Amino acid sequence: MAAGHPPAILCIGKNYADHAAELAKAGALTLPEQPVLFLKNPASVIGHGEAIELPPVVHTDDRDPPFGVDYEGELAVILGCDARDVPEGEAREVIAGVACANDVSQRWWQWHGSGGQWCRGKSFDTFCPLTETTPIDSIRDLQDLQLTTRLNGEVVQHASTASMLFPVSRLISELSRGTTLLAGSVILTGTPAGVGAGRKPPRFLRDGDVVEVEISGVGLLSNPVRNRS
Repeated sequence: MAAGHPPAILCIGKNYADHAAELAKAGALTLPEQPVLFLKNPASVIGHGEAIELPPVVHTDDRDPPFGVDYEGELAVILGCDARDVPEGEAREVIAGVACANDVSQRWWQWHGSGGQWCRGKSFDTFCPLTETTPIDSIRDLQDLQLTTRLNGEVVQHASTASMLFPVSRLISELSRGTTLLAGSVILTGTPAGVGAGRKPPRFLRDGDVVEVEISGVGLLSNPVRNRS
């Protein structure tokens, strides 16, 4: 998967309650009643070991507020066939495999620079690192995997996929209602708490950083961070 561009990258926001809480604005937290969907540019995919590049457009330190580039460790699901109107109980049958993913996000462009739409801030080149696909047959339970993200060796995210608000089967069923999901499409299933924007003070990615996303039974994704001149 990581060597090519998938036909689509469908991403789920706010799928872990603790992550939704850490980025909630002032006021009561409202959890989504349906999966929150956004898209990433398929051309943003890179593989294990390749650099997450920070082009000049993502350096927004002179903006107000000065939000930068963030990491989001996630479980990725890769579809093995075209799928439409998939019942939850049959969702596993359309999955080819899974991968470790990093939904790299430029927060200013995500929240302020694109009229409220998230796609721009998440679609810069190199902003979707993925490992090679692990076959679904080797995964016993998609909702019993441990996800750990490390920044320069320090654990910054750790959670079980059991904590998802919407499990993988529900996501596939909902996203395929009346809509054909093409074979090879990637579904990013959401990130747990611990992202840079939720830390105090915030910690965004810088030139020289190394981000690792490890998921039990799936693999390890490691990418250095580099400024692009």
